[in-house]
Amino acid sequence: IGLANDYIRKDPFRNYKITNEKVDRGCLTASELQILMNKEISTERLSMVRDVFIFQCYTGLAYKDVASLEMNDIQTGIDGNKWIIKKRGKTGVECRIPILPEARIIIDKYSSCHVKNNVELLLPVKSNQKMNAFLKEIAVLCDIEKNLTTHLARHTFATTITLTEGIPMETVSKLLGHTKIQTTQLYSKVTDVKIANDMSKLSFRKAN
Repeated sequence: IGLANDYIRKDPFRNYKITNEKVDRGCLTASELQILMNKEISTERLSMVRDVFIFQCYTGLAYKDVASLEMNDIQTGIDGNKWIIKKRGKTGVECRIPILPEARIIIDKYSSCHVKNNVELLLPVKSNQKMNAFLKEIAVLCDIEKNLTTHLARHTFATTITLTEGIPMETVSKLLGHTKIQTTQLYSKVTDVKIANDMSKLSFRKAN
């Protein structure tokens, strides 16, 4: 704007370059996820928060989307099974997610109606602040030395549930409701398990 209006003669940022710093966003491993799922939690508030977190891990839904998930967001998909079909609150992009058995169990567990602001919600989701605070308590109970947050669940879906199991990046990007595949690449990482599986397949092909 300064250059266009002759306020300045030279762009002061001409030689300035912005670089992205890669951050390890973290995720739960399959074994940590199993520990979390199998843990007997007697406190109702913690049990409920754990269930919502697990649901996020198996759907990839962000906190805002799982908190606003309605009964009518569950629809029959192209394969005849139940899918979550919903526009993301952050981008407005529609995500279409087949419901995995682990997520279905949680839906069935909370099948009674949860009404908030005259809307029938699918799950009883607490505020994001309370969710993250209670998740810290749950991590201690499960001896998980990671910072459990609602967003960590989304990273777990991208890495442990999908990419590690061989789901293509393009498919994961669609499941997460991303508009660019580069965004999906930031959420995920190649794990040692994936590397071992891929190299094992390569070794088998070379041996035959």
